[in-house]
Amino acid sequence: MKKALLILLILALICAPLTACGGAPEAPPAAPPAQDDTPDAAPPPPPEDDGGGEDVGDANAQHTLRVWGAQDDMDMLHELAGGFIAEHPEYSVHIEFGVVGEPDAFARFAEDPAAAADVFSFPNDQLRDFVNAGGLYEVQRNKDDIVSRNVDGSIDAASLNGSLWAYPKTADNGYFLYYDKSVLTEDDIKTVDGLLAAAQAADKKFLMALDNNAWYLVSFFLGAGNTISIDGSGKQVVDFNDAQGLAAAQAILEITAHPAYLNGDDSVLTGGFGGSIAAGVSGIWNLDALQSILGDDLGAAKLPTFTMGGQQVQMGSFSGYKLVGVNAMIDDPEKVAIAMDFADFITNEQSQLRRFELRGLGPSNIVAAGNPAVQENIAVVALAAQEVYATPQNNVLGSFWEAMGSLGTALVNQDSTDLQELLDTVVAQIMS
Repeated sequence: MKKALLILLILALICAPLTACGGAPEAPPAAPPAQDDTPDAAPPPPPEDDGGGEDVGDANAQHTLRVWGAQDDMDMLHELAGGFIAEHPEYSVHIEFGVVGEPDAFARFAEDPAAAADVFSFPNDQLRDFVNAGGLYEVQRNKDDIVSRNVDGSIDAASLNGSLWAYPKTADNGYFLYYDKSVLTEDDIKTVDGLLAAAQAADKKFLMALDNNAWYLVSFFLGAGNTISIDGSGKQVVDFNDAQGLAAAQAILEITAHPAYLNGDDSVLTGGFGGSIAAGVSGIWNLDALQSILGDDLGAAKLPTFTMGGQQVQMGSFSGYKLVGVNAMIDDPEKVAIAMDFADFITNEQSQLRRFELRGLGPSNIVAAGNPAVQENIAVVALAAQEVYATPQNNVLGSFWEAMGSLGTALVNQDSTDLQELLDTVVAQIMS
């Protein structure tokens, strides 16, 4: 009965026209920068659940725990699983693995919740889908410890309707400013005005992908004080056409009209950095590529302020987190406890540090984030500085991306004759 009800809920979710499928990007393409998928287009079919290598633990154990993870995480997951079994000899557990990456987690889960993994990772913008489908156990074991040890943004991203539904694993899916320290000073990059002026003086460019790219475009509106929410009927609500939104849009027009501004994706950024490009907005995924070009001349910092209505306003941003959930279809209380303890273990301080060592992924754990090795990573430090001004994507639905992407295209192309009318149209599309 429980399985039948859950499947009906999921069918309703995946058939709803405004469902957000995937969303937040790790290495964003144009619009919106989706981690591995694009919210304004039909998502690709979910991948097969490929084998994740050898199992861990006694094959004759009382319980079998099935775990999903990305292909790049498999070696690490095997290592952590071995550590979990060693630390919990009281559990008779055998751990199996399947390859399902975070962006595909809900789509794969929705195919058959009862056949899905017991423990799986997913991006925080899928949390609402999982909760609405009744697919996650609420986090109750060690909850106070989990909340206290992780940064507030990650706990907010793992929470919905006043309850904690998942275990924060990383806090690194956001964006900040990279810059060439041989061209720009720390004072230059404090403001967009200063950055553009210094870049122009050096005959170089500042790149920020705004054409058909809602993920970056929203930085100005969030900085201006605009909000994104979901009403009681489940519809997207935004106020980007108010006076603040109008002032933010005008500021974007002025920035994109500057001779030193350049629109472009990650390939343009990495292709031109150290040459024609002196600064650009991107994320941790480009750190290695940019360091290979600039070495010690590569700098990273929070996003700059921009001029709006004659005042300097700090740019906001979207923040993204990776979470670990426990499948609510587990009906054996002892296995539920094992799954929760395993999710807790692979997201604790030591596991997050190991994830950073092996994958370079930024910790959500407060102590791990302060580790000297982590603090030497300029991208992680810059992202942490920007996180203060960031908004988790939990309240962003699919209707948001395409409409905001079209606004970015209009502003980059300077083709808006009536800015208020343009904003009214975009907001109506988002909230329709």
